[in-house]
Amino acid sequence: MYGPPVDLSFNNMRCLAGALSQVPRSGLRPLSMNADNKYLSRSLRLCNNKITSVEGLQLTLSHFLAQPSKLGWLDLSFNKLTCIDRVLCELRELRVLYLHGNRIWNLSGVDKLVELQHLHTITLHGNAIENYKGYRRHVISALPQLKRMDFSAVTRQERVMANVRRPHRSRDTKADHSSQC
Repeated sequence: MYGPPVDLSFNNMRCLAGALSQVPRSGLRPLSMNADNKYLSRSLRLCNNKITSVEGLQLTLSHFLAQPSKLGWLDLSFNKLTCIDRVLCELRELRVLYLHGNRIWNLSGVDKLVELQHLHTITLHGNAIENYKGYRRHVISALPQLKRMDFSAVTRQERVMANVRRPHRSRDTKADHSSQC
């Protein structure tokens, strides 16, 4: 069984290396640890810091989590990220990704997340990309498995409209794209 999120929010961190010296906040439910002093959690909160890059994310996950490859929920909201880094593509079990309130400006950066087959919830509002015409449709097209985007449900009509615009990918194209993550 997995416990509550490892909460490293509001620590004024500029980079993930700074997380290694932090002690997670305690919440209503206590964090449980294994014999190796790693937290039994599948969730990590890094929100409300000043993080500009997710460089070192895997090291941070390995430092805190008993099973870093099982990370299912990552909150990077309200930081200073400017792009969607490829390291996020390594989080194969990720289901929820909060990126709202950052400085992400390249809408096509969302396309990098296509291989995250379990990703069902993403937030991107409060970034420069939301000002692009067709922003929501592009994200839904790039990530057709989404159920929620920016804290609202993805409707059947939105999915249909996104499918109209999505280029059909052959298996070869999909395999080529996965090597880019």
